[in-house]
Amino acid sequence: MEKREVKFSLVFRDMWQSAGKYVPRVDQLVKVAPAIIRMGCFDRVETNGGGFEQVNLLFGENPNNAVRQWTKPFHEAGIQTHMLDRALNGLRMSPVPADVRRLFYKVKKAQGTDITRTFCGLNDIRNIAPSIRYAKEAGMISQCSLCITHSPIHTVDYYVDMARQLIDLGCDEICLKDMAGIGRPETLGKICAGIKAYKKDIIVQYHSHAGPGFNMASILEVCKNGCDYVDTAVAPLAWGTGHADILAVQAMLKDAGFKVKEINMAAYMEVRSQIQEMMDDFLGLYCNPLNRINNSLLIAPGLPGGMMGSLMADLETNLESLNKWKAKHGQAELTQDELLVKLFDEVAYIWPKVGYPCLVTPFSQYVKNLALMNVIQMEKGKERWSMIADDIWDMILGKAGRLPGEVAPELKALAEAQGRKFSDTDPQANYPDELDKYRQMMAEKGWDTGQDDEELFEYAMHPSQYEAYKSGKAKEDFLEDVAKRRAEKDKSPEEDAKPKTLTVQVDGQAYRVTVAYGDTELPVASAATAAPAGEGKEVLSPLEGKFFLVKNAQETALQVGDTVKEGDVICYVEAMKTYNAIRAEFGGTVTAICVTPGDAVSEDDVLMKIG
Repeated sequence: MEKREVKFSLVFRDMWQSAGKYVPRVDQLVKVAPAIIRMGCFDRVETNGGGFEQVNLLFGENPNNAVRQWTKPFHEAGIQTHMLDRALNGLRMSPVPADVRRLFYKVKKAQGTDITRTFCGLNDIRNIAPSIRYAKEAGMISQCSLCITHSPIHTVDYYVDMARQLIDLGCDEICLKDMAGIGRPETLGKICAGIKAYKKDIIVQYHSHAGPGFNMASILEVCKNGCDYVDTAVAPLAWGTGHADILAVQAMLKDAGFKVKEINMAAYMEVRSQIQEMMDDFLGLYCNPLNRINNSLLIAPGLPGGMMGSLMADLETNLESLNKWKAKHGQAELTQDELLVKLFDEVAYIWPKVGYPCLVTPFSQYVKNLALMNVIQMEKGKERWSMIADDIWDMILGKAGRLPGEVAPELKALAEAQGRKFSDTDPQANYPDELDKYRQMMAEKGWDTGQDDEELFEYAMHPSQYEAYKSGKAKEDFLEDVAKRRAEKDKSPEEDAKPKTLTVQVDGQAYRVTVAYGDTELPVASAATAAPAGEGKEVLSPLEGKFFLVKNAQETALQVGDTVKEGDVICYVEAMKTYNAIRAEFGGTVTAICVTPGDAVSEDDVLMKIG
């Protein structure tokens, strides 16, 4: 009997975002592409989608230019390219209007992307169905994902039935998206077998993360049950919260009797070397070493590898902020490990209570963010659920799609107390078309909508990030952050002896003091910065993040002189990819806006004054 062939995909985009925050610049991508091609073992490469476009904007680069240049060499070599698509959420953390979603596929096809891998973190068919239609209209291959997790609800029958519905709707391929790597091998094998039993010739691709330790066994099991493509990575960004290395996967499947392509080892080493160069350039500054280690602690919370990269970066910031508060209030500080365990425990606790959404973008971020906010608030003596972002409420209320499980009574009661209504209507109906509005805004600003309307698409998909990119502020902030991180990394021992400002407790009273060591002279105190004009009560930031007056073009920014009522949304603090609404705790007139939109704020910074 002829050996059955299994083909490989290199998830180059996800490799980076599972390890850290950013992806390589376009010049770095174009440079590594020929070596990836020469490896000779890849039939597909993931080039964009997910957070690719957004992080390009964050470091001040044009993502459309990056995608066009990056996909071109693979097309010329006959290698298919694919992107990650979040269904109702497109390429962001919140729902996207239908006209923006439709343009999304046209743009990506024109830029050279062949396959759209669509997933909904709620596994709601209603959110995925339009993507199948839009992909086919654009001439793309529609690959639909089953988001794999492990719970009493997510059974083999659940997933096989979901695959049947997607196949009946016309999708071309099925992806088993094991985003946290917590799918059990035997279960995954049964799911794959069930899909192939329903439609023998449907293409099945398996995507998994290595973190908990199941994925090599899972790869072997799905391949034994008919899987056609396997997602892989290349060292030094393999394993950990990322993906299995192509060398190990190829050797395992070859030994098991499958037909697989050979690997050009010289090219493999070149790719490996270039990845390290990129890390040494700036990307490694955002890769937490812990993300390079397999961690079975991830089995219980089920958090995805793609999120762990940003999580560890966010955790450092939140830990610093929380420990500042603890020092101010005479409490013992937490270590990163202590906070991480508290976070994982809280995720496991609240996940059933919010209806078992699959922990994949954006819902993994929502659940993690909610868990982290709960932990932080409870550490400060406040109640669980005391700070829930609007996007998280939309998930709980069903506005983002139908939850697999039931929402806990305590959250239903909280929603009722706040006047929030649950919904089971088609989620897309909650988000009206917006392209005309963004087209007009671009015309007023004198901005070109771009080739194939790709700049219009980018603006409508990521409004605040695109404006920061266009203004140059994104590049400025990014370079400043890189310089800060490099300085911290390269800091000499002498740096530790320089004067530092600390918070100390004396008889229960907190004081800010400057401490110097040895013969180092204390700096001369500078004159205090004048407070912003305006009288009234201060509105303080409840967390660390970036300040924004609005989160999208549908909202009107508050101005000095405007009247607000208690409970009104007055601004936002963006943290961990979520816009947290700041509501007025009292009514009155806005007398001062103390922060510039887009600027970083710390906890307890004054955002506004209301008189």
